[in-house]
Amino acid sequence: MLDSRLPKIGFIGVGRMGLPMCANLARAGHRVHASDVRPEREKDVVAAGALWAASAAEAAAGAEVLVTMLPGPEEVRAVMLAPGDALEALAAGATWIDMTSNSPALVAPIREQAERRGVRVLEAPVGGGVPAARAGTLHLFVGGPADLLARHRPLLDVLGDPERIIHLGGPGTGYTAKLLANLLWFGQAIATAEALLLGRRAGIDLAVLREALGSSAASSTFVRRDLDALFAGDYLESFGLDRCCEELETVTAMADELGVPFELSHLVERTYQRALDRYGAVDGELLAIALLEEQAGLRLRP
Repeated sequence: MLDSRLPKIGFIGVGRMGLPMCANLARAGHRVHASDVRPEREKDVVAAGALWAASAAEAAAGAEVLVTMLPGPEEVRAVMLAPGDALEALAAGATWIDMTSNSPALVAPIREQAERRGVRVLEAPVGGGVPAARAGTLHLFVGGPADLLARHRPLLDVLGDPERIIHLGGPGTGYTAKLLANLLWFGQAIATAEALLLGRRAGIDLAVLREALGSSAASSTFVRRDLDALFAGDYLESFGLDRCCEELETVTAMADELGVPFELSHLVERTYQRALDRYGAVDGELLAIALLEEQAGLRLRP
């Protein structure tokens, strides 16, 4: 049931992550106007309890809060800065919350333009994947003014686990923290796969090796949880390999610009880039491991 006390929301990007997030907001009583570049998404938006907007500008018009949940930086730039599009449609006093895994450098000029128009900006890229999006238990990496986060905390609590909505600091910090979280996960995936391939080649049963590693100082969320998918032959097709490479390129470029030694992370980036060259821009966060398996002539299956 709609709650007139809640802010009107424009929501742009109703893909695998965005659609369940949109549904949760509508279920909580928000009047949500949702848009996507794919008009065929209309029926799913209506089924989720939201109203369909034929364009990003239509979704933003009259919205007190605009949420963007898009594949990456270029899509955000296109939606927000195209003539007559979302940013121009937002009224002064509105808030733009970008929940995309984004580049701090590319968003900075968009944020500055928004603020000149009287639109306040909060970044809250998410972690947790589609299951967490459906359950409303996403991990939010928030950057921006603390008072703005406090103002919109009830809205964000609908989408994320309240105990995992973390304020990192000012503009850019939320994006950076999310990139670093993904960087470490990609790195753990590569390192774990290499260790398991060697262990199997040396004659150790993979299930036993996983148990040994999971109870050792080498344990990680990847070992304890994400190996289930890999052992089942699932390379996690909820995210594109090209997007993995895009994020890794963004974070390694940031390290180079700031003069931070980043040799291991550059190696992770190159491994994912080789996987992209091999398999193309297909879905699969763990396809870099498929490449290692192919090179070793082994499959990591218990």
